[in-house]
Formats: sequence, C-alpha cells, structure tokens
Amino acid sequence: MNRRDQTLRFSSLPMAASNKCPLAMGLETIAPLVQSVEETPEPITTVTIGKIPCWIHGSFLRNGPGKFEFGKDNFNHWFDGMALMHRFYIRDGEVTYSSRFLRSDSYVTNLQKNRIVVSEFGTIAMPDPCKNLFARFFSRFKVPQATDNASVNFVKYKGDYYVSTETNYMRRVDPQSLETKEKVDWTQYIAVNSATAHPHYDREGASYNMGNSYGRQGFFYNIIRVPPPDKGEREDKADLSGAQVLCSIPASDSRKPSYFHSFAMSENYVVFIEQPIKLDLLKFMMFRIQGKSFHKVMTWEPQYDTIFHVVDRHTGEQSKVKYRTPAMFTLHQINSYEDRGFLVMDMCCGDNGEVIGDFTLENLRRAPGEEMDKFYNSMCRNLPRRYVLPLTVTDDTPSNQNLVTMPFCQATAVKTGRGEVLCVHEELYDKELLQFGGLEFPQINYAHYNALKYRYFYACGFGHLFSDSLLKMDLETKKLKAWRQPGLFPSEPVFVPAPNATEEDDGVVMSVIITPRMEKSTFLLVLDAKTFTELGRAEVPVNIPFGTHGVFNEMG
Repeated sequence: MNRRDQTLRFSSLPMAASNKCPLAMGLETIAPLVQSVEETPEPITTVTIGKIPCWIHGSFLRNGPGKFEFGKDNFNHWFDGMALMHRFYIRDGEVTYSSRFLRSDSYVTNLQKNRIVVSEFGTIAMPDPCKNLFARFFSRFKVPQATDNASVNFVKYKGDYYVSTETNYMRRVDPQSLETKEKVDWTQYIAVNSATAHPHYDREGASYNMGNSYGRQGFFYNIIRVPPPDKGEREDKADLSGAQVLCSIPASDSRKPSYFHSFAMSENYVVFIEQPIKLDLLKFMMFRIQGKSFHKVMTWEPQYDTIFHVVDRHTGEQSKVKYRTPAMFTLHQINSYEDRGFLVMDMCCGDNGEVIGDFTLENLRRAPGEEMDKFYNSMCRNLPRRYVLPLTVTDDTPSNQNLVTMPFCQATAVKTGRGEVLCVHEELYDKELLQFGGLEFPQINYAHYNALKYRYFYACGFGHLFSDSLLKMDLETKKLKAWRQPGLFPSEPVFVPAPNATEEDDGVVMSVIITPRMEKSTFLLVLDAKTFTELGRAEVPVNIPFGTHGVFNEMG
C-alpha cells in the first residue's frame, strides 16, 4: 500500500498529549472537499450498486456550505460558505439527486454585487469600494445585520421544514423542490436574539430549542417551545405562532456568556450546558470597528467549570441545584433519559474548546503530509461521555459521597455544598475507538428512542480533519463496528427505522460519501444498521463539499 492509501495509518507511539488518540502520519489533502461547486436543480438519476431496500421511501436532505467566494472576495472560515441544500430521493430501490443554493438575502446580495457584502462567522465584509473615504470609515461603526445564510441543518416547526444556522433568521424551504421560501425572524415571535440549529421534538409534535437574549437586565439563555402543528388544513406560510419562552437562565457572567451549539432533553427535563467557551461582549460590540470576525471574540477559558442547568420542561421551573463538572466543551448531544431518579446525559465532549475557530479554509486546504499532520495532531479529539445527575438532592442529602447508585455505572455525583453537586463522567468507549480519532456527529434511533433508555448510537470517526469513518457504538459492551475505506469521507450518519421494527437497530444508516481523490465520485451509502455492512450505494456524478447536518424526510 503506498503512502497515499495510508490515509488512516496512525503511529502506535506517541499519543497526543491533549487527547489520548494516536498521532496521525501521512494525511492526504482534503482541499477539494472545501471548493465551490455548481448546483443541480433538476433531479438526475444515479447508478445503484448492490440493493437499496424497497421499503425506504423519502428524501435524505443534507445541508452545508457550497460556495466560498464571490468575485475576488474569499471567505475565511468553513462555516462562512453559502448554504447548499441536497436531496437524495429514494423510492422502490431507486435514487435521484438534486441540489440548490439557498436563495438567502446574503447569497442574493453577494451574487448581485459580485463581492462579499454580508459578514459571516469568520469573514468581515469590507466597506463598499464605491463609497468615498468618509462613508467607508463611518460604515465600520454600524452594527452589521445578522446573516440568513442558514447552512447548518434542516429543522422542523409545526410541520414545516426550515434551514437554520445560529442567528435569529431561518428560511422556510420546500423539502421536495428545495425551493427557498420566506425568511423568518425569531425576534418577531419571541424575545430571543438567536436560536440553535438543533431543536428537539417531543412525541406530541412540539419543538424545543435554545436561544439567547441580552439587555439591561443582563444576558440570558432561553428555553423555547413551539407547539405542535394545528390540525386540519394549513396555509402555505411560515407559522411559529404560539412560540413561548419556557425559562430564562441568567448567565453566570453577563460580560462573558457561553457559546452553545445544542442542548439536552429528556422526557421531563431540558438541560442547558453552560460551558467555558466564552463570548467577550465588549469585543463583540467592538469587532466591527476592529475589523475582526465573530469567531475572534470566542475564547476557551478552562478556569471556569461547566455547569448543567436543569429545567422542568413542563413547568419551566429551574432546579435550585447547580450541577458542575470540570471544564469541558460539547457541540452535540447523543441522548438523555431518566432512570431510577437520575438524569443520564450522553454527549460528545472535548477538553479544549479552541477547536471551533480552527476550521478556517486556510487550515483545511493545507498541503498533505507533514503540514497537515501537524495541524491535525494539535487538535482536540472528541469522545463520548456519560454524566449522571441525581434529581432528588435536598439540604438533607449527605455531602462528600457518591450519590449515583445505578448499577454498572462509573459516573459519579458528589454534593459539595448547599445546592451544588460535582459530576464526574464515565467514558463510553474502549481503546479501539482511539484508533479512529474519536467521534462526532452522533445520531440515534430518534423516532423511537429519543429521551428513552437506549443501547446504540451512530457517529463519524475523525481520523482526519473531516470524518473518515462511520461507527456504530454499543453502550452495553462499549464495543464498536466500523465502515471505513481509504480516501472516502462520509457525512453524518442518519438512522432510518424499518417498518414494523422490533429491535432498536432494525433499520438502515445512510451517509453521503465524498472523496478528494477523484472528480464527481460521490455516492449515497446505505448500511444495514444491525450488522453495519453495506447494502447498496447510489453513485451520482457530482462534486459535493463536506457538509454539516441532515435529516430523513419520510414519505408515503
């Protein structure tokens, strides 16, 4: 096997100091995975190899950045690329593919001006060169409008699909044609300045999310509830009516609130995770004048603990107990559930939150070999952890002893003072996972096991800067099954349950596979979720950049 084919080869020694994973050697370039592509608005046929189960009927929808420059202006960060929506439509074992750029105000304006006009996460839009010197100077003092470049995820509210990012704007979209519909502003419905792209859904059809707000009273993290869709016919327009803030949680430090990407939810509780990735509000207000992008005002401050704020999702009442754990950061939750008076939370965690700002296009386009290896080996790798929170802590609860009495559980929780509990996690893996570089983008059988006790989850292994393997994790045995092939980079796996399933892993796992080695060699991969072996793939002659998140929209 030549050096190019050893993409996934790791040295056995030494281990990376910041994370436990082996150091990588000989990583190939992934620059072709962060290049602009053309859209495919009309569905095209694919070539099927193997067999895709005929019971699958629906659309695998994916979102992510797809255009990284306008004219002579280039975006700086991977998150900045213009949203490109993808649809793999599956019926009777056949697959078609289509894609469209989101016609956001950001995209349309940039396209019309042939330059970057709207600032993004890592890129500041420069003043109009046609303005005179004084106009350009004073334009720096204007507060920039938040972007509506919703490139992170597909989300659902009251039966409608939207694409979402982390500002106050979403865009309603047609999940079949990928047509861009109206722009939706959260601030027109409830008092929040933004919302995450990772809502949760209950079994009644209500949606839950987190958003922040700030003003004279300070900085708050808000739990949002959007009611289920109304019964009967609905108008073809965005509808977030009935949305409400269930609870407002004050930031521990209003001058330096925490960044958050998602949150945890069980049958009866919502948990906000206040982590030490901090936003410096003074810098945030000055960043336009200084010409700094948003990611420059985020800092990792591990001198602070991570705090779990527990809220009753039915009443909005916040627990008086502060659950703390030593500094860690998390982007994505796996699942949360209640068991014997405890709240169990599983999530992908890291010990160095500086990683978010590192995904610049310059870093992702590094040359293969030593330059790429050095950057990858400097980064924190995320691993799955379990935290267990005792829900019945009172003034009479004894201190300085482990309160977790669940059998076969290694997580601990110790009351350290009045209203405070220190939680220490359990690792949810064995050493084999380290050879895959840790994991991220976790998914479960959400339709049937969200907020319930479960056994399996699916994720991407990160033996490279982008995911280069698919993993099935067994929480009972802490063993894994893997799909991995040299030079192939899979997307976040999505589980689709089989009809009349009797076991948790009865179904398939889907992922979009791309490669930097060959042009137009994308395919949709379908794995048997139980055995984690390939059932079939649908090859499509297009280039797709590495994306973010997706969903399966069941039809029929």
